[in-house]
Amino acid sequence: MSTIDTVKPRAMIKPIIIMAIAAAVVLGGVFGWQHVMAGFGKKFMAASASAPQTVSTTVAATAEWQPYYQSTGTARAIRGADLSSQASGIVEQIAFDSGNDVPAGKVLLRLNPNDDYAKLQQLQAAAELADQTLKRDQEQFAAQAVSQATLDTDLSTQKSAHAQVTAQQALIEEKIVKAPFAGRLGIRQVDLGQYLTAGTAIVTLQALDPILIDFYLPQQALSQVKIGQPVTAMIDTYPGETFKGTVESVNSKVDAASRNVQVRASLRNADRRLVPGMFASVLIEYGDKRNPITLPQTAVTYNPYGDTVYVVEQAGVDEKGQPRLQVQQRFVKLGPTRGDQIAVESGVKPGEVIVTAGQIKLRNGVPVAVNNDVLPANSVNPNPPNE
Repeated sequence: MSTIDTVKPRAMIKPIIIMAIAAAVVLGGVFGWQHVMAGFGKKFMAASASAPQTVSTTVAATAEWQPYYQSTGTARAIRGADLSSQASGIVEQIAFDSGNDVPAGKVLLRLNPNDDYAKLQQLQAAAELADQTLKRDQEQFAAQAVSQATLDTDLSTQKSAHAQVTAQQALIEEKIVKAPFAGRLGIRQVDLGQYLTAGTAIVTLQALDPILIDFYLPQQALSQVKIGQPVTAMIDTYPGETFKGTVESVNSKVDAASRNVQVRASLRNADRRLVPGMFASVLIEYGDKRNPITLPQTAVTYNPYGDTVYVVEQAGVDEKGQPRLQVQQRFVKLGPTRGDQIAVESGVKPGEVIVTAGQIKLRNGVPVAVNNDVLPANSVNPNPPNE
């Protein structure tokens, strides 16, 4: 082997060694950097896990609870009608003003009778003649001067004449509109001299005391709602006021589409402040008063496998001697709702501190910090502003 052949392999080995050393340094740096970053990540996660989560809380307490059903309804008159004439004609007299209170039978409007009264007098004269003819023939029949057939004809003529008089009187009455019941009139819809066709609305008449409210309840309420049961109604026209009444009737069937039943309440309305068409919020109390534990509805986390709340417990003290707080998830059995509140049948004891906001960040054993500067709504009768 020559000297030149020996030198060539040695010259080639040096670059390979240098590349291997460089690759080792690069790979070592990469893995070292990953190890350092993983250490920082673990420290950050550990610090995050130990940082307390801010929540708002409330103390579980019992409250007097009267079960009730709540619904919305519409006021309607105990008697109400849009009055109109049964006949056509020209308005001859209007005997009312808009908004009048009128008694039953009060004449409100007359149409021009034209020759109706003349026809009535003509028919009355014919009826009187038929009466006299019948009386005379009855006397003649007693003397056997006329036949029974003549007497029968006279009797038929008399009945027909009186029937025509009655029909003409009815025709005249159709042109006079009277109040069918006592009540308050609405706004007049016709004018003097106007030609009216039969059925044209003249004015509305509403009997306002008492007034009715129709509303709907779920079919489950049928076992709790009885005739005469007290009802409280609230009308937004009179904020802060309540109107007392009683259940007057319950419909005899449940609506197949909604599974709701119609209920009608009757309220005294001597001052006529309530009028038909008003929107009303209705409460019906049922059952006996109870004293369950109540919480804001925001305190409950609803899940398919069960409803839960987070209970705040003390887990020793921190390095500053302050109580260390953590939460435990607990299953609860819920009762009915009332406004912003919900009754808790079991799972919570009076005096326990319950999380009302911030549950999405929590799990068992997570430390918490309580901040009650802003609390969720917890009103029995919430009344949001109407702006």
